[in-house]
Amino acid sequence: MLSRNLAPLTVEEVLDWLEEGRVSPAEAFALFRAMGKRNESPNGGAKESQEQLGEVLAELDTLIGLKEVKQLVREIQAFVEIQKRRAEEQLVTEPLVLHTIFRGNPGTGKTTVARILGRMFRHMGVLPRGHLVEVERADLVGEYIGHTAQKTREQIRKALGGILFIDEAYSLARGGEKDFGKEAIDALVKAMEDHKQEFILILAGYTDEMEFFLQSNPGLRSRFPLHIDFPDYDAAELLAIAELMLEKRQYRLTAGARRRLALLIQKGLRTETYSFGNARTVRNWIELAIRRQAVRLVQRAEGMTRKDLLHIEVEDFGEGW
Repeated sequence: MLSRNLAPLTVEEVLDWLEEGRVSPAEAFALFRAMGKRNESPNGGAKESQEQLGEVLAELDTLIGLKEVKQLVREIQAFVEIQKRRAEEQLVTEPLVLHTIFRGNPGTGKTTVARILGRMFRHMGVLPRGHLVEVERADLVGEYIGHTAQKTREQIRKALGGILFIDEAYSLARGGEKDFGKEAIDALVKAMEDHKQEFILILAGYTDEMEFFLQSNPGLRSRFPLHIDFPDYDAAELLAIAELMLEKRQYRLTAGARRRLALLIQKGLRTETYSFGNARTVRNWIELAIRRQAVRLVQRAEGMTRKDLLHIEVEDFGEGW
């Protein structure tokens, strides 16, 4: 290991040294962990960490819906905790292989839960950084032979000590044998073997497409012991999510606007599954309504009150929705 006076001082310096070949991935991971320990409170560090973990789990519980997802996340948390305690007692432990498949439609909370997992694992000492590097096909697949492996390794480098989250991961397998996406898959499989315990890989996408993706490479399925299914939200959950989004922005729905939004949600749920983006679509509706409210208020001749600024009216959702 590097001497104290030669050790890098920041995460960015560690990443630069890793890219320059001055430290190995294992050494970089150890440096991340040492940095985390330096930043801990000298008094009561374990208690502070436990309190922080409690805050993360409390945030998980505040998410609307996702009952089975929350239950599985807590099972993972309990499993990791027990394995750590068994190791302390010199008992046989199960390997902590935490690479995960997220299956579900867009807007069902996959990215939010991935961020929570990263923070949870950081507070539990599994990941020294716990950050989330979110990528898609364009971030991994290059334009010529060898370029894809280089781009994929770069994203893995950024994710060391945290989570690499690949959305619409099935797109890497869509092009067939000659597509560079296959090269990205091979590079990911190799990294999962070469950098065990140094990062967690989460692959996300539609349920059916992810099943196809796992069949595209014989080594993939066995490397992902955790599979989490994210169900679509129902109408009541989506309306509650919308009101929570507005509350955080200090807006409120009038009774008429609430009825209009409820009708929009019901209509959206009746459309083709792939065209309705759950909470993502609802967020887009809310943001558009806020912009329309702004235009409506600016165009008014008379002055506006605090109540006017707070409320989203039925016309802010438009007649054609």
